[in-house]
Amino acid sequence: MITVVATGVFDIIHPGHILYLTEAKALGDELIVVVACDNTAETRKRKPIIPEDQRMEIVSQLKLVDKAVLGDESDFFKPISKIKPDVIALGADQKVDEEQLREMLKAHGLNTKIVRVSAHWDAPLNASKKIHEKISEL
Repeated sequence: MITVVATGVFDIIHPGHILYLTEAKALGDELIVVVACDNTAETRKRKPIIPEDQRMEIVSQLKLVDKAVLGDESDFFKPISKIKPDVIALGADQKVDEEQLREMLKAHGLNTKIVRVSAHWDAPLNASKKIHEKISEL
């Protein structure tokens, strides 16, 4: 069984998220999604509108997702180390240095393949940031 991990905040679910998760699911047999906890999301991007427990519930109910787990506040690799995925799927617009991630995975004893999905939803509101901005205009 090939286990794939996808990660993200998933604050306001939009078609871009579904496209990312669809491509991630196609890379293996089981898709586990690590949902960023509130504090991690806030330090990396912005404070989520939807609290982590609700984001977890929404993501876990998506048909594409076999399991959703909450990210760890202090150690990004804690859930990854427990899951031991065969593949980590990165979104087309996720700002992750793949080489640095590869080195970190090896340092944790993981021989995980990194795949950046190529599809990107082409629409005016194709990112949570754009949706946040649109809502702020109202």
